[in-house]
Amino acid sequence: MRFALEVVVLPVTDVDRAKEFYAGRLGFRLDVDHADEGYRVVHLTPPGSGCSILFGTGVTDAAPGSARGLHLVVTDIAEAVEFLRERGVTVDGPFHDDTGPFHHAGAAHRRPGPHPARASYGSFAAFEDPDGNAWFLQEVTQRHPGR
Repeated sequence: MRFALEVVVLPVTDVDRAKEFYAGRLGFRLDVDHADEGYRVVHLTPPGSGCSILFGTGVTDAAPGSARGLHLVVTDIAEAVEFLRERGVTVDGPFHDDTGPFHHAGAAHRRPGPHPARASYGSFAAFEDPDGNAWFLQEVTQRHPGR
């Protein structure tokens, strides 16, 4: 049995503002923008990703800005941070966690700069969309076996 994560639903306040942020600023591919009476769905895919995001009107009852811990995997954390900053996105990082290959919630264990050995899975940056949905960038240069 194959289980593939392919869509993450984001709660947003303003669909057009979110569309501009993800498609316009971040360069996500617009796959669908469909509207019906009282219903709208916008579906976008990050470059190179097998998983997409979806938001709209009438697609979730979650509070706007409540999504946390979403990760975009990149091959060069410094380049990805610069890409976002050039597009006006406020980014915290790069940083690494002082205890290992992932990161704690919050900023208490964050250390400035990429992982000292530049270990794959060990360098991060963080940003939020206009509603406050919280994203991380994670640098992965070598995948674990089976991925």
